[in-house]
Amino acid sequence: MSRLRSFLPLIGFVVILGFFAVATHGSILTPKNITLILSGGYMLMIAACGVWLIMTMGCLDFSQGSMLGVACAVFCALSQVNLVLAILGSVATGALVGAVNAYFHVRRQILSFVVTLCMMFLLRGICAFITTESPVYAASYVTTFNNMPLLMGMTVTILVITYLVTRFTALGHNLKAIGANEKAARFAGIRVQRTKVIIYVVAGCITGFAAFVNAIKVGSVTSTAGNMLETQLLIAMVLGGMPINGGARARFSNVVIGVLSYLVLQKGLVMMGFATEIQQLILGVVFVAMVALFSDRSLGQVIK
Repeated sequence: MSRLRSFLPLIGFVVILGFFAVATHGSILTPKNITLILSGGYMLMIAACGVWLIMTMGCLDFSQGSMLGVACAVFCALSQVNLVLAILGSVATGALVGAVNAYFHVRRQILSFVVTLCMMFLLRGICAFITTESPVYAASYVTTFNNMPLLMGMTVTILVITYLVTRFTALGHNLKAIGANEKAARFAGIRVQRTKVIIYVVAGCITGFAAFVNAIKVGSVTSTAGNMLETQLLIAMVLGGMPINGGARARFSNVVIGVLSYLVLQKGLVMMGFATEIQQLILGVVFVAMVALFSDRSLGQVIK
């Protein structure tokens, strides 16, 4: 049964793709629509790598969307000076927010979802304040990088690096051990607090880089930048079979399959003409169903 469950995300992706292929009379599979689906997923795929690292430890991060918005504003402002400085500033902003999240979660022992939920509102307020009078515009040359080969190359690079680090270093095993049983991991000699701090900072850096990708596509930042990104990431993760409580059942394939499933589901619902409210209802039902299917209730708690 457990072996079958490991294939359910892939089966689910095929079913979703097949359903919308029939429902749209094959329109969703045209080269144009496939390109549109992929072009809308680069930022989401990159940001999902950081979220996967955090969720593997059994934690959550609801500040991803507003973090991306603030980091994107920093990038746009600094792009007027220098591109490299802008990228470094965006990544550093994400790292700083991740470090603050880690401090309150690790040092102050506050639940991760409480800390990041508060951070989400704080950063959303900052983003709204920055863009009160007008959007923050990036330098004109930034949008010239908006081409598929470059964006796909950057996305694949982040995916490959994340996979290699978590697959072939002790860090990946430590993450799963912490997610499975934090106390047991501590007794096994794993430096749990240090690992959590590193992961939150790294995840912030990844989100900062995703903000750079977002700026390439949009060219400016408004108060709604990154809005609902955390929800999109959570739905994508559970569609990919990611257990909310992390642990040994977390697989890096959760990222790729989950994001692709979400993108196809979202595009398919739009092509079928569903109203936004109905789309949200359907996504909510899917989210609850997948959480119930993949959560390990034997652990006694869902998140840390």
